[in-house]
Amino acid sequence: FSLSLAGFVEEPERKYCFECDSKEQCQEWIEALKRASYEFMRRSLIFYRNEIQKMTGKDPLEQYGISEEARFQLGTHK
Repeated sequence: FSLSLAGFVEEPERKYCFECDSKEQCQEWIEALKRASYEFMRRSLIFYRNEIQKMTGKDPLEQYGISEEARFQLGTHK
């Protein structure tokens, strides 16, 4: 499978090619890359932040002064 990275100033059309021994190994790579994405981590942060808030009644990020940042609020991206 291949991965194209568009939008990077240094290398706007960079393409990475991966080879795997099996279809299962290919799927493992794809899933690992998805889990490493910004959007996956952002959604994980939102989920766990809400779960902690439900359990404790407190925003776990408030102590870091980022509780009001819109990018961490639910509903800003889908």
